[in-house]
Amino acid sequence: MANAFQELKLKGMFAAFDADGDGFLREEDFVALVSRWSRLPAVGPGTELRAKVEALLMGWWAALLEEGDANGDGAVDMGELLSLVDRLPTMVAEVTATADTIFDAVDANGDGRISPDEHRMLVETWNGRPVDMTGVFERLDLNGDGHLSREEFALLWRQFWISGEPEDPGNWLCGRIPAQRGLQGA
Repeated sequence: MANAFQELKLKGMFAAFDADGDGFLREEDFVALVSRWSRLPAVGPGTELRAKVEALLMGWWAALLEEGDANGDGAVDMGELLSLVDRLPTMVAEVTATADTIFDAVDANGDGRISPDEHRMLVETWNGRPVDMTGVFERLDLNGDGHLSREEFALLWRQFWISGEPEDPGNWLCGRIPAQRGLQGA
């Protein structure tokens, strides 16, 4: 069962994926998500990375539909999504495998690091709009070098999807979660 923090985090993820805002995740929402991600410089139409991102996002949809559509209506609502939270810790390998594709999509200049500007692009692509990023990157940059390495990103990605602990820095990977505004140092 999702704790209160996980529920807030997943509500944000759900809202980001629910492109038409109707309260249900459907295939069309994931097609729209692919379109948003295709605006990133490295994910242009016809590129190998575009194909990988599309396969990844549509794969998420297929898995979500298969595992989460409890009533068989071809859509996933927030309650159905929350019922999947308990399964995420058993899916570490699957979650980690998606981190590399997302990293490559966000690493616009291909230097093997994600800069604060590239991270902002990730968050704005994820959310489909500009968001307040004050203090977010500093929490994510685990070694303080001003960039996210592939290894840092993979750890943060796992934490984002699996962690129920508000203090885990990965929970900030896709931007602020409303509950985080009240946390110390937020």
